[in-house]
Amino acid sequence: MSATVLMPALSPTMEKGKLAKWLKKEGDTVKSGDILAEIETDKATMEVEAVDEGTLGKIMVAAGTEDVLVNTPIAVIWAEGEKMGALPASPPPSGAAAPATSPVKGEEKKVTSSPSSPTSGDVARSAGGGQRVFVSPLAKRLAKEKGIDLSTLKGSGPHGRIVSKDVENAKPGAAPASKAAAPVAFAAPPSDAQILKNFAEGSYDLIPHDSMRKVIARRLTESKQTIPHFYVSVDVTLDHLLNMRERLNGSAPKNKEGLPSFKISVNDFIIKAMAMALIKVPDANVSWTESAMVKHKHADIGIAVSIPGGLITPVVRKAETKGLAQISAEMKDYAKRAKDRKLKPDEYTGGSAAISNMGMMNVSNFAAIVNPPHASILAIGSGTRRPVVRGNDIVIEQQMTMTLSTDHRCIDGALGAEFINAIKQYLEEPGLMLV
Repeated sequence: MSATVLMPALSPTMEKGKLAKWLKKEGDTVKSGDILAEIETDKATMEVEAVDEGTLGKIMVAAGTEDVLVNTPIAVIWAEGEKMGALPASPPPSGAAAPATSPVKGEEKKVTSSPSSPTSGDVARSAGGGQRVFVSPLAKRLAKEKGIDLSTLKGSGPHGRIVSKDVENAKPGAAPASKAAAPVAFAAPPSDAQILKNFAEGSYDLIPHDSMRKVIARRLTESKQTIPHFYVSVDVTLDHLLNMRERLNGSAPKNKEGLPSFKISVNDFIIKAMAMALIKVPDANVSWTESAMVKHKHADIGIAVSIPGGLITPVVRKAETKGLAQISAEMKDYAKRAKDRKLKPDEYTGGSAAISNMGMMNVSNFAAIVNPPHASILAIGSGTRRPVVRGNDIVIEQQMTMTLSTDHRCIDGALGAEFINAIKQYLEEPGLMLV
């Protein structure tokens, strides 16, 4: 049965947005998880994923159209064996949620933007007897993870839509047959009602999660459930690095405004050092898949940037080929646009490793969570003056502690130790990064 793709709500308060770009064209084959389009709001640029398979039969809202209301039909995906029927010759007018028809074998179905209609991204399924059942994308994903047959559930959402609560309250059954390995089943977390029973009524306020917080929670939960984390820590002496940083920044040429053309940070040195270490220890420059090890040819380093409501990880591509000044300029640009929610999806996706630096927050050390497809993440603590034994003497040095979290499926203990010590070597002898 064909499925109508609706303009998604990218945040709880979103009412309209700009359909910036189509990444698929009419006639293209579409698989579940494929990126169909990019949507822009005043907060972010987000991707629209296909939740079912078929052929993109009709694009109903052209790329570049602004003020498209949430729940406006923007495309139709046809199931295998179906043929394209009569659809609107032109997209609905900007700012209007015009109904669209999606004829299937002579039968017309109307989809409107009524608040009680199935929400954006819902999957239309046929239950026994040909009855149409809607399933939210989250419910579909949860059902797959828990091995629950959606045809056995009764939806509690509008128009009988199956929502995540219905899946969470259901008992896991046999996982659907698949050529790939069946997903690992995990115990369901306690429900909202079960958690709130622990607190006196009226003693709290409920702040609904926004889209960013939901994505962070989902991805990091998946990471800790599926990735066997392994941790390695070392202390790094920073005196040579700080001296070089002072000399480089002091000799920076002036721009037209009379200001230094660059100002290199300690974090810029760390990015460069990790990139060089990934090239020096290529077995650590990998990503895990169930069928093969993805061995990367370049060092693409993600940098965790804190923004209001969460964090985002822009990626410095081919960092091993870039000088410190170029890395510094890129990071300043990324940090500004990240806080303005102006980063493009291809600027914060991918990469083989990441850095999370909490040194400026007076944190001595911590362990970060690997965010796939990365196989490692380097956690940076603050630099402090510490007594260090050198030979028979005690000297005071500027040191910081860094902890490498790795995916033990592809970076084991010995390899992790080799990798983090390569980073340490570049940071303690920063001149090596310049030769």
